[in-house]
Amino acid sequence: MPKVLISDKMSPLAAQIFKDKNIEVDVKTGLSPNELAEIIGDYDGLAIRSSTRVTSEILAQAKKLKVIARAGIGVDNIDQNAATDHGVIVMNTPFGNSITTAEHAIAMMFSLARQIPQANSSTHAGKWEKSKFMGTELTSKNLGVIGCGNIGSIVIKRAVALQMKVLGYDPYLTEARAAELGIKKVSLDELFTQADFITLHVPLIESTKNIINKETIAKMKDGVFIINCARGGLVNEADLKIALDSGKVAGAALDVFAIEPATENILFNHDKLICTPHLGASTNEAQENVAVQVAEQIANYLNHNIIENSLNIPSVSPEDAKALNPYLKLGEALGSFIGQISDDRIKKIKISYQGKVTKLNTKPITALTLKSILTPFIEEVNIVNCHKIAAKKSILVEDIISNERSDYSTFLSIDIIGEHNHTHIAGTLFQDEARIVAVNQVKLEASLSPNLLFIKNEDKPGLIGELGKFLGDHNINIANFHLGREPNKSGSAIALIAIDQDISNANIAKIAEMNSVTEVKILKF
Repeated sequence: MPKVLISDKMSPLAAQIFKDKNIEVDVKTGLSPNELAEIIGDYDGLAIRSSTRVTSEILAQAKKLKVIARAGIGVDNIDQNAATDHGVIVMNTPFGNSITTAEHAIAMMFSLARQIPQANSSTHAGKWEKSKFMGTELTSKNLGVIGCGNIGSIVIKRAVALQMKVLGYDPYLTEARAAELGIKKVSLDELFTQADFITLHVPLIESTKNIINKETIAKMKDGVFIINCARGGLVNEADLKIALDSGKVAGAALDVFAIEPATENILFNHDKLICTPHLGASTNEAQENVAVQVAEQIANYLNHNIIENSLNIPSVSPEDAKALNPYLKLGEALGSFIGQISDDRIKKIKISYQGKVTKLNTKPITALTLKSILTPFIEEVNIVNCHKIAAKKSILVEDIISNERSDYSTFLSIDIIGEHNHTHIAGTLFQDEARIVAVNQVKLEASLSPNLLFIKNEDKPGLIGELGKFLGDHNINIANFHLGREPNKSGSAIALIAIDQDISNANIAKIAEMNSVTEVKILKF
């Protein structure tokens, strides 16, 4: 039974979902790094929020760990490179708190426009400063949205309903999507120069770090308002303070800070700043949503190999999983086969798809196929780290979607180019079962079995009878016998013999000594 650790506080629904799905679960919160390192080796899955830091040192002790899932969007507290090196899938839950975070951004915008927190404090103090807190309407104002993805698009819909004019910037925003949202697609510079309010909804990556700084602020309208409910580090806090002091920025609302917990900050106590302690996802509904989502995602992977919202491997949705499953098995079988028969140092691997399979998401198939190819040579390889390991070994991996017509409704082929040899295998599906249809230049049709003898031989009479007698004399039953030979009667042939019993190395050596046999291997599936 798989075992999962919940190491941060989250809704009890998460633990209950694991139990309902036959997954053993422990809830141990507030662990120190040393305490987590001591116990992490017992677990297949780890569910966290923002408190637990998953470092390379922790991962080095996580020998069984297969998946880490963050109940929330940001994964700054997970060393993703180390997770990939150790073959651990990293997931987040980008949808569970989207509405809550978007609503918080809208609330911050309203608070800025009407100075609600400042007016509240003043009134509680017994002052009646009605003329001091002159606000501004949101209707007809230009709202610049930086990042028009999941959360950004929710903010946009609410802003459009408030009759704001929305300017959207996102590297991946298309004209069609902008028209669908009812906004104007603009460049980042256009957004800075035209917006009355600017709200940020992007991840913290190299290209977005300090995206709000003295240079970009200088491009903005005098009296602009800035809202950041996304990630700390998007705003250069020192530059923002100067702009607030000068009045260039009329007000700012921050839910996130460069250093958190933010118990002190140069912006604190500024009368033009509204700040909250990273409350974007802090509603009862959001906490339940992300807890449920994180448990569902971990359970789906551990129980069914369904990969959702992963950050270091292609995802496979529950809807796609059923359609992909036969093709994953085909790729795994062909990869395992060619990996076991290849002896040369690999320089390049080419995986090609034709037919029906090209209509699917082939990235997971490529990952599983590559993992299967490398498994005979590299013990620690898995679907998460296979591409990284191949790169470290200077192996070029290429996957190709081909529109060429094939003799089969669906077709997958693998070519391994080594220092001295070129090895080829191709396969298809027959009633959702993997079938080999070619090995090197030899065409044949063979299903796979747990024990498969692979024999290369000179195309001469007598070998079949000799093999059959030898296996019979040693009480090894033949389940299937598939033969093929190179075209144009070149003199080379291949036999694939499915056997019901294991065969010893000594007997394999005796088969290798038979007349006309040039190579023999036992392949395990």
